[in-house]
Amino acid sequence: MDISMLIINYFLLISLIVLIYVIVKYYKNKTHNLEISLAKIKSEKISQSTKYGQISEEFFPLEQSYPYNSQNFKFLGDPIDGIQFNENEIILIEFKTNKSQLSQKQRIIRDLIKNKKVSFELIEAKL
Repeated sequence: MDISMLIINYFLLISLIVLIYVIVKYYKNKTHNLEISLAKIKSEKISQSTKYGQISEEFFPLEQSYPYNSQNFKFLGDPIDGIQFNENEIILIEFKTNKSQLSQKQRIIRDLIKNKKVSFELIEAKL
């Protein structure tokens, strides 16, 4: 093999390596941009789902499936959705949609009620 053939083969090899590098770099960048877009879409989806849930919570007591008199329901929103005042009981109510679960704060409230750690206190304002 003569020297000119070696130079051509060497040049082709270098060109191929550079081409592969450029292609890999391009697709790596494209993949990174797609991952960023996907993360943004997932975040927006969660945000929209949360907003939908918050809006829905305000209307749940008005649905036919709501088992109590909705006129006696008082909406709070956070940390629980509301309080139902019945003649012989008071019920703290949390509405959930789809796969949503109780937050840590809501689980603590639930456990306090289960453990009978709920009380009533009258505080008089001294003006």
